[in-house]
Amino acid sequence: MKRLLFLAFLVAAAPATGAVTAITGATVWTMAGGVPVEDATIIIDAGRIESVKAHGAVPDGARRIDAHGRVVTPALVDAATQIGLGEVGGIDEERRGRVDSGPLGAAFSVAYGFDAEDQAVRQARADGVGRALVYPDGSGNAPFDGLGALVRLGSDEAQVERPKAAMLVTIGGGSASRAGGSTAAAWQLLRNALEEARIFAPSPSGGPRDQLLNHLDAEALKPVLDGAVPLIIKCDRLADIRQSVALAAEYRLKVVIFGGAEAWAAAPELAAKHIPVILDPMATLPDSYDTLGARPDAAALLAKAGVPLAFSVSAQGIYRSWDAGPSMREGAGLAVASGLPYAVALSAITSGAAQLLGLAAGTGTLAPGADADLVIWDGDPLEPSTAPLLMMIAGADVSPVTRQTLLRDRYALHR
Repeated sequence: MKRLLFLAFLVAAAPATGAVTAITGATVWTMAGGVPVEDATIIIDAGRIESVKAHGAVPDGARRIDAHGRVVTPALVDAATQIGLGEVGGIDEERRGRVDSGPLGAAFSVAYGFDAEDQAVRQARADGVGRALVYPDGSGNAPFDGLGALVRLGSDEAQVERPKAAMLVTIGGGSASRAGGSTAAAWQLLRNALEEARIFAPSPSGGPRDQLLNHLDAEALKPVLDGAVPLIIKCDRLADIRQSVALAAEYRLKVVIFGGAEAWAAAPELAAKHIPVILDPMATLPDSYDTLGARPDAAALLAKAGVPLAFSVSAQGIYRSWDAGPSMREGAGLAVASGLPYAVALSAITSGAAQLLGLAAGTGTLAPGADADLVIWDGDPLEPSTAPLLMMIAGADVSPVTRQTLLRDRYALHR
């Protein structure tokens, strides 16, 4: 209700009279510095940030929004989610993020299955998410899961911005069964695939080649070997994390660790090789042999060593399909409670995640020239009870209406 009242106030008090918008009286985390700008004025022109200044002047004729001291941050960047890949689990026609058999391995792309009208996508947009990496979770050619797609949620429509944004593989845990029952085999298959992709050339005759990798997968791996696409390795066990570090060095790959329950124990090695970690700050208890070393202060230990961080909260996979925005913020808040500096936690769901995904400079910040993707919050953004009062993508207001709010309003009438 307070969100709707705030939006109603904006409409009544600040009609748009031009292309320029001014947000005044805000506490702004630009993510271009380590501290917020107090009593700041944000000037937005043509969908981009023009300036963020304390006590800044408002241009004549600008649409004016008084933030009343509330916190403003860049829109959230989700480094690993599955929104748009299926609204109901366990139904075959809703499975768009996985393939169990057939020739597609590294070449399997979720970009073709992303549904921009998925209710989870609309909810994530209303919850403050501006960009996200939507990733696959299995293919017919282990240990590859396939290609993740970078999605921009947009002010009213989501679009795949980069269909081949990252290559994902899974090593360890229950995935070993897909690689013949052995984690060692998974590493051998991955290395063999990289070797075959390195020397791959189309056969002039079009006939079979003496290799395990088919031409689709070999071609999909070329950008990984060239360093144009990161290789995201989903693993938790310290031994597998160290194998990932060795692989990155040997093949000169852009490797990212996803999961990393025991990554804190290899923090100096990861920092030295500039290997980021996409961590789940809520996964603090061991639920498998691979995660025996999980601990609440893992994010703090990694950050202290200089490892770049992003967050993706799972809750047994549920939050990667739903509630992507609130779960990321809650996870970041828990990391702060366990010793992670506040600014680093906020970076892990905005600018840090954007850098990890190789987005354009300035993405995930409110620096001059950056896209005006921002959120005005009704409280501390790292508190679970906080919600967006207003979200903008490229300077355009995002509707707060979702299926959840429609159902709430419908049934509230019958109380």
